[in-house]
Amino acid sequence: MNRSHRWDDLLLRVITGCALLALGGGAIWFGGATFAIVVSMAIGVVMWELASVVTGERSARALQIGVLACACLLLARQFESGYAVAILFVPAVAGAALLSGHRAVFGIYAIGIVVAGYGLAGFRDQQGTVLTLWLVAVVAATDIAGYFGGRLIGGRRFWPAVSPGKTWAGTVSGWFAAALVGLAFALSVSPGLHFVWISVLVGLASQIGDLAESAVKRRTGVKDSGSLLPGHGGFFDRFDGLLGAALFMALFQVFHQFPLSSEAPARIF
Repeated sequence: MNRSHRWDDLLLRVITGCALLALGGGAIWFGGATFAIVVSMAIGVVMWELASVVTGERSARALQIGVLACACLLLARQFESGYAVAILFVPAVAGAALLSGHRAVFGIYAIGIVVAGYGLAGFRDQQGTVLTLWLVAVVAATDIAGYFGGRLIGGRRFWPAVSPGKTWAGTVSGWFAAALVGLAFALSVSPGLHFVWISVLVGLASQIGDLAESAVKRRTGVKDSGSLLPGHGGFFDRFDGLLGAALFMALFQVFHQFPLSSEAPARIF
């Protein structure tokens, strides 16, 4: 990369990031229905972008899939886990049946995206504000450290066939940043030092989410999933890491008792 253009997108990324931080932070603080609605709307946009990526066009059908995903996420929260899972699979099945091109790719990614969104909203319900902020902070720190580590240090590419811009330096920088966030929470909130290694795993999961999104774009020949977020591309481009982390935590909690915060917000939706 030409050094004179290395930081061209930084200002836009910072401005957009600050706006997203304010919106997301407010939604996390209010929790309950507010957070669930914000997450569901974001997932709806991501699904619209995914459908557009696999079909190669911004079609009305792609928009309908996005709206369906948003509605199914909110509806699934009204039912017990068995029925909820069935509802969460509806957008993937509908999209695979109705969209043209890369149907299997869409179906697999759609399931992961919608389940991750459901898990993220449920994480806020069950774990409260502090631990939700921890989850977001780990993802943000991993992404920021990866961005600066990769551009300042450079070096060998991590997986050039999938994401040519990512380096080993940026990847490892992300792991260190995740560990530091985990340590900061462990020392200030007293959840235990095990938070350090859990944070590293969450950071790794966010990187895998980023790589997974890069893989689908590579497969379909698309550079960005959209252009709604200046400096970042689309919602899928921006939230792929958070979706990966949320999906990991949803699976992690199935097999491991995760520490609860002192809060226990009432479930509204």
